[in-house]
Amino acid sequence: MEPLSLQVLVVVTGSFLGFQWLFHRGSPWVSQQLCKGFLRLSPTHRTEWNSRAVSTVHALVVGLFCLYIYIFDESIQKDPVWGDATLVKLNVAITSGYLISDLLLMFTSWESIGEKYFVIHHFAALYAYYYVLSQGILPYFANFRLLSEFSTPFVNQRWFFHMLGYHKLSKPSLVNGVAMAFTFFLVRIAVIPGYYSHMYSVFGTDDFYKLPLGGRSAWVISSVSLDIMNIMWMRRIIRGCLKVLHSAWLRKAGTEMETRKTD
Repeated sequence: MEPLSLQVLVVVTGSFLGFQWLFHRGSPWVSQQLCKGFLRLSPTHRTEWNSRAVSTVHALVVGLFCLYIYIFDESIQKDPVWGDATLVKLNVAITSGYLISDLLLMFTSWESIGEKYFVIHHFAALYAYYYVLSQGILPYFANFRLLSEFSTPFVNQRWFFHMLGYHKLSKPSLVNGVAMAFTFFLVRIAVIPGYYSHMYSVFGTDDFYKLPLGGRSAWVISSVSLDIMNIMWMRRIIRGCLKVLHSAWLRKAGTEMETRKTD
């Protein structure tokens, strides 16, 4: 394995420190100013609140940067394996700093925010991102994976609504729930055929054989592992969304029936 450059280490370290500051200082201060319900939360729930707030900030920053790269960076479109990875490496370095920060928070506050699947997810992603950061390989595929971050804010908002006492059948919760299911499916599940089709088109080419064995393994193993977890999470989201929509329909039907009786 090649060592990471000084520039990459600086960005990863800066990202790590920035997200740590957001968790310990930024999120608590902003949350108290904007949402009085934050003060009524238990210490355990405040820890998870701050963790999810940081997660949302990361998702918005990295997701928007990722979309910009996907649309305007022609070099990785023309050469998805060895194209100029400068912008992708910057975005991946920001994400790597966040993942390391989140792992530290999970290990130090396991009872509040510890989750074994997230630990597996983070290590699988970091394993693959190391090759992107050290050798600049597979920039298109690394950037494409980060598009999945667009579903994260909706997932976190669902939890925020729950903590603030919003009923699961309230309009804000229903709208967010549908948006969460749709976005999660769009950026994490619907893209799977296209992603692996593009991956398959690279297999057997000269560019593919130039990749180090570790890089190939990281690419395939991390992709498969992350998508298995995405499918598992999608299944849970669909079941929950259908259950809530069914409850909302029954509630509406009951209300209409009571209205007819009154009339």
